[in-house]
Amino acid sequence: MKKKSNKKSNRSSGSIGEALGFSKIFQNERMNFIIGVIIAGIALYLIISFISFFNTGAVDQSIIEHLQDGDIENKKNAIANSGHAFGAKASHFFIGKCFGISACLIPAFLILLSLRLMKVYSINVLKYFFILMVIMLWCSVAFAKFLTPLFSDLHFNLGGERGSDIMIYIENIVGSPGLIILLFISAIALLTYLSNQTIFIIRNLLHPKKLPKISMEIVDTNNTEESDTEDTVMTFDNPSTESIEWNTDEGQHPEDIVGTYTREEAESDNEDIGEDIGIKIEVAPEEEKADSERLVDNKKDLSPYDPKKDLSRYHYPTLDLLKKYDNDGQSFVDQNEQEQNKNRIIEVLRQFGVEISSIRATIGPTITLYEITPAPGIRISKIKNLGDDIALSLAAKGIRIIAPIPEKGTIGIEVPNAKPRIVSMESILNSKKFQESTMELPIALGKTITNEVFMVDLAKLPHLLVAGATGQGKSVGLNAIIASLLYKKHPAELKLVLVDPKKVEFSIYESLYNHFLACTPDNEEEPIITDKDKVITTLNSLCKEMDDRYNLLKIAQARNIKEYNEKFKARKLNPLNGHRFMPYIVVIIDEFGDLILTAGREVEMPITRIAQLARAVGIHMVIATQRPTATIITGNIKANFPGRMAFKVSAAIDSRVILDRTGANQLVGRGDMLFLHDTEPIRVQCAFLDTPEVENINQYIAAQQGYPLPFELPEPEMASDESEDKGDLGPLDPLFEEAARMIIQSQQGSTSLIQRKFSIGYNRAGRLMDQMEKAGVVGPAQGSKPREVYITDENSLQQLMSKL
Repeated sequence: MKKKSNKKSNRSSGSIGEALGFSKIFQNERMNFIIGVIIAGIALYLIISFISFFNTGAVDQSIIEHLQDGDIENKKNAIANSGHAFGAKASHFFIGKCFGISACLIPAFLILLSLRLMKVYSINVLKYFFILMVIMLWCSVAFAKFLTPLFSDLHFNLGGERGSDIMIYIENIVGSPGLIILLFISAIALLTYLSNQTIFIIRNLLHPKKLPKISMEIVDTNNTEESDTEDTVMTFDNPSTESIEWNTDEGQHPEDIVGTYTREEAESDNEDIGEDIGIKIEVAPEEEKADSERLVDNKKDLSPYDPKKDLSRYHYPTLDLLKKYDNDGQSFVDQNEQEQNKNRIIEVLRQFGVEISSIRATIGPTITLYEITPAPGIRISKIKNLGDDIALSLAAKGIRIIAPIPEKGTIGIEVPNAKPRIVSMESILNSKKFQESTMELPIALGKTITNEVFMVDLAKLPHLLVAGATGQGKSVGLNAIIASLLYKKHPAELKLVLVDPKKVEFSIYESLYNHFLACTPDNEEEPIITDKDKVITTLNSLCKEMDDRYNLLKIAQARNIKEYNEKFKARKLNPLNGHRFMPYIVVIIDEFGDLILTAGREVEMPITRIAQLARAVGIHMVIATQRPTATIITGNIKANFPGRMAFKVSAAIDSRVILDRTGANQLVGRGDMLFLHDTEPIRVQCAFLDTPEVENINQYIAAQQGYPLPFELPEPEMASDESEDKGDLGPLDPLFEEAARMIIQSQQGSTSLIQRKFSIGYNRAGRLMDQMEKAGVVGPAQGSKPREVYITDENSLQQLMSKL
């Protein structure tokens, strides 16, 4: 049998793209390395051009500002810059026109980006981009203010033309002192963001004698050993007293020690006491009997269990971490726009013989709902067919007709607003509805057309399917879901399993590793699951966790996780019997379509099983995809995911796959979505949560004390075929040799191929394939793809058959 190292060279490529290495080019590590090298070369070229610009910029300035078609080739060597025409042009733009000498931070960022792509260092690119961008803008304004007057004879502005314009604009508003104060304050804010030591340095400058005292208090409050000693029941200051103990395990009680001592003292005393002393005998009264039938009352001795005790000092995220916009979520009422839309709607309806008795407008953040009451005798279907005509008359996109509106005797026409408003996450989480919510897993998604906060309980959904085209707000919606849970739940009550095949959507949540994330023991180094094999292992591990929880519910005689946790908090369940507090587990899978294409049923089956059974034990799933097709969102998935969240899609057939009806194809994008749970979808404007806001939330939580280890999922049970001895083939099928020869000749390890060639059933063909896998003819199953063929010629097959 051939060694495993030769498999790659012996197998036949499935396509020309796989053979040339173009398959999944953007997920290829080699491609990322090449791009990193190219970016590093560009950075080096810009550095050389920028340095040369300081000496040759004055010579090249007139040529660059009036560059002709032939000058770009620099045939006459008129351009003195070392980077020639392109280098001189780039230097003149970035240094002269934009940011001045602070533009040198641009190639510095490109170098960091290239190191990240080449995996030389693990660098948070977004963080460094934000920091370097702020420094570059600050330096541009500061240099234009302070250095440009000192070096007025240079051929360029040290702060750049844009920095000078910003400086002049601010000075016209607040004056020169105000500009200096703003620069000073912003510098302190930036230094504080980069390091907490800035706070102590400033405090020391303002009050030098106070710093030592402050530093001692900080060390004391963060010293867990000293805090632990304060909570300890018994402390020993004298080492000699530590040896005095009562060992209850050996049956020795305090009464026994006292009794032994008194007998010895009594015997020694009896030798000295005379017999002439009289004795008075008294009978001790009997102890009163208790009325209770229990010997020990647990309710009096034990307080209720608090799952938050381990992280009792945990602070929930605050609202100041989120951005607040002007006119946040408030509808913009344009009376002229509403009058024009009303007149056009009535005019179009009358042109087609449809009369209405009344019309009413409800203005939302991005959509206005016009409710019309048709005149008697008008058919609803006639109005529904006029959607395109109304859209043409209003010159608007995304017209959606609701005929009729549930529980109302009206027909709705949804028209996008000319000036839509942003619905921020801060306005949603700051609402009374969210803060006073008693939901188990509250999810605040956005605002409806009537400007009401829209919330759902994931524990009652119990699973959610998110779909929409690229760039329509799907990722922002997932971030809003996670942020809602982080603002409401304690780390002891909630654990997240984040699956990200694209490797870029959920990487920002890695800092929550020891607070909210859950993973298998072999995936501790990468808490965000990105590898296909680890996804399958994690899903199987969740199935094992689900089965274990159901066994505990059975023993505890509880119907769901809420009843079980209440019993555990009341100390009615013994941890020595395996009982434990169960946190909710929310599994969020981004780009589910990629997993289905690569792993197929290996991913679909555990997801379906979890979706069918895991509601009672507190395991809930949110899966998202940008390809809402019937091959991705299969019947099993749709049947077990009653909650649907649909963003804008490109075709009506995609809307039917998600919502079982059209409508998602008529949305306007940018967070506009339809949420379906019961009967009719609800139109919601999803709250906007930007990446810096997510970083603020994660940094706030990560800065606090967390658990020493993440929540550990159990090891998944191995499949029975993996636990068997692969060397024991059993009795070979009579068709084994012929089937193996056919597989080798075709170089395609397919069970269906064996069925067709030998006209046998699926079960026998499957047993033949299993025997060939154990014998080393083919490799393991790869979902819907053919198996790898390890043997390339019949001579090797003959040698293998002789050994068998």
